[in-house]
Amino acid sequence: MKIAVLPGDGIGPEVTGEAVRVLEALGLPDLELTFADVGGAAYKAHGHPLPAATLDLARASDAILFGAVGDPDCDNLERALRPEQAILGLRKELGLFANLRPAKVFAGLEDFSALRPEVAGAIDLLIVRELNGDVYFGDKGIETLPDGTRRGWDMMSYSEAEVRRIAHVGFRAAQGRSGKLCSVDKANVLETSQVWRDTVIAVAADYPDVELSHMYVDNAAMQLVRSPGQFDVVVTGNLFGDILSDQASMCVGSIGLLASASLSEGTLGLYEPIHGSAPDIAGKGLANPMATVLSAAMLLRHSLGLEDQAARIEAAVARALSDGIRGADLGGNHGTVAIGSAIVERL
Repeated sequence: MKIAVLPGDGIGPEVTGEAVRVLEALGLPDLELTFADVGGAAYKAHGHPLPAATLDLARASDAILFGAVGDPDCDNLERALRPEQAILGLRKELGLFANLRPAKVFAGLEDFSALRPEVAGAIDLLIVRELNGDVYFGDKGIETLPDGTRRGWDMMSYSEAEVRRIAHVGFRAAQGRSGKLCSVDKANVLETSQVWRDTVIAVAADYPDVELSHMYVDNAAMQLVRSPGQFDVVVTGNLFGDILSDQASMCVGSIGLLASASLSEGTLGLYEPIHGSAPDIAGKGLANPMATVLSAAMLLRHSLGLEDQAARIEAAVARALSDGIRGADLGGNHGTVAIGSAIVERL
């Protein structure tokens, strides 16, 4: 079982270090972990945020455990050399088209949400976001008009094949949960969304055991705050998914607890916490590694098929939280290593 570990920038090395400790504590045979540079660290060492050697390692691995990218020292580089291009490059080169972002409130942490505790406590959802299309990857440009002012443009588009592929992921995810899938679009004003909705409806015929509903994105944003417990699995496009998944994470109360997976059509996946590189606390031992540890659990489940081990990690994290092991993001005083040690002890 070959895992590429790409710590990246900021707190990335600290949190991935604890996730690696947890993986190693499981005592899995044939687990091979190989480290490589990515992001700003890779640019400083190799002149590019995604060096060829790192990409080759990722291609040769069964899964990728990713830390975070982002370095203020690199903010003035040309866009193609900025740290964030590493994650975009990995998605493109490895065909990582489906992002899974679970959001669930752990028992006892309801008060950390901005929502009322009884509303927050009902959150247990999964957002399935398409990653390789939409305005992020469409034609774009900036032009100067005759009057000397500038106009920017970005093309939003989805083909039926692109929508069909992500829709299958959403329906299969719903089958593994409570059998409810909500497709989010803006079909009342966008032709791209009309193609999206028509295609999702067509795919639904293959999943008679899943209840399909549709919701416009503006209403979905409102409902995530008003009544998030109504959602089980949400499938949506790149732009809408980017916004809604971050909103859902804040409804939970702390981004230090939220994992994510980016999957290909095979079993290869990239697993990362959603919190970013947090350069302001990097190197201080303050970062909460739980999101990265939970990302490692997703890695075991989705890429290696090790459901029991994934569940063990998730249970250990939940037990640590219930025992009062909390980082500063949750009002506690436990540091990165202490939290990692607490999770390992509870395995």
